[in-house]
Amino acid sequence: MESVDALVVGAGVVGLAIARALAREGQEVLILEREASFGTHTSSRNSEVVHAGIYYPEGSLKAKLCVEGRERLYAYAEARGVMYRRCGKLIVATERSQHAALERIAARARAVGVELDWLTGSAARALEPGLRAESALLSSYSGIIDSHALMLALLGEAEDGGAVLVTRSGLVRASVLEGGGFAIWVDGPDGVFEIGARCLVNAGGLFASEVAGRIAGLAPGHTPETRFAKGNYFALSRAAPFTRLIYPVPNEAGLGVHLTLDLAGRARFGPDVEWVPGVDYEVSAAREPSFYEEIRAYWPGLPDGALVADYCGVRPKLVAEGDQAGDFRIDGPASHGVDGLVNLFGIESPGLTACLALADEVLRRLRG
Repeated sequence: MESVDALVVGAGVVGLAIARALAREGQEVLILEREASFGTHTSSRNSEVVHAGIYYPEGSLKAKLCVEGRERLYAYAEARGVMYRRCGKLIVATERSQHAALERIAARARAVGVELDWLTGSAARALEPGLRAESALLSSYSGIIDSHALMLALLGEAEDGGAVLVTRSGLVRASVLEGGGFAIWVDGPDGVFEIGARCLVNAGGLFASEVAGRIAGLAPGHTPETRFAKGNYFALSRAAPFTRLIYPVPNEAGLGVHLTLDLAGRARFGPDVEWVPGVDYEVSAAREPSFYEEIRAYWPGLPDGALVADYCGVRPKLVAEGDQAGDFRIDGPASHGVDGLVNLFGIESPGLTACLALADEVLRRLRG
């Protein structure tokens, strides 16, 4: 049986960052991707926002890795020629009753080392005249990035270190070997083959729980249920009157229908939150009226007929509908007792921002 030092399941932005980190250590790495190309799910179906680390509780993995990963990501993009823009973002209270929510956000951000600027409604409108705002928080750390170019750069560096990406190939099952390491059966384009690996990293994203359930030797109690929250996006069919990202006060399931910009200045709105039983990438056109309602809360001038259905993504959730947002879950040997295995569950936003820091955290878990 042929073998490698490490096998990474999933070629999203986090899986590619992990493969790069392992390859840079001199390890022989195989990356398995069930789809025809890398990054076809959560990594490419999001807002492409570089998050500051504003919303996450002190002590959480999301807070730690987002704050650490943000500056590393900007530096990486600068060094590798990946397009990005540190455009900043406004979190807007459209009613006086929401001011207290902004205070809580500012306090939470301060606790993890992120300072935000307070703006009065008139100061916010001076920056973005189309806004309706009673008050706002300005994040100068927030920005946007070309996620596809980022993944290309990560993959290129991983391959420079000897890593190999195998597409259209899914993990059928894996067994923990008595002497250490894993026997892994892979369903590839030419049929099922077996390969050995000293380390196994499950960065399967939406399908991470499914992958973990196929690892013989991992106790079932270490595989959480993954739920799916679909987020629809609608694009603006005309030029955007904003130069910054615009966010409402967040809700329990997400950050609200916000305005993001791509690197060409095109505006899109989303995501909303639609709990679904499985992965589904058809935009729910029936949700368009609710988009107009939510957007007009902070942009009253949104014209009728200006929104066009664009795309949608699905986020892996470890909590049920109505529950408070959960944290990343990174289970290494200290959690489940299987040497050489790391499972990543619930890797949603800010996974893109935190990808480089997440990769280093996985290496730390592998080292124990």
